Amino acid sequence: MGQILGSFNARNVDLYMNDKPTFEHQEGFEFDRKQREMIAKEEDLISARIPPKFRDYCAHYLLDYQVCRYQKMPMLYKCAHEKHAYLNCEHEDYVLRMKEFERERRLRLRENRLVSAA
Repeated sequence: MGQILGSFNARNVDLYMNDKPTFEHQEGFEFDRKQREMIAKEEDLISARIPPKFRDYCAHYLLDYQVCRYQKMPMLYKCAHEKHAYLNCEHEDYVLRMKEFERERRLRLRENRLVSAA
């Protein structure tokens, strides 16, 4: 059983942290939503020895940051821009995942209301 994340209402609809989305990615939107894609290639991540837990949608920024750290080793402050770009991407990814979690919770609540009304 997965770990419960979110509010009390998330527990009511049996929503867990590691659950995959159960609804179409376009459902609830009138405009076209673009699917997220990995920019970094798996071979590059393996050759750079990036651990699997860091191989997310921001891995290409992490690769840039690691390359900068390797090239400017004693003066790591020169990689502040790359570090900021990576951390900013991680934050935006976190916010997006939380929005997707909330969307899933609301769609499940809506589905439950429609089933109980019928």
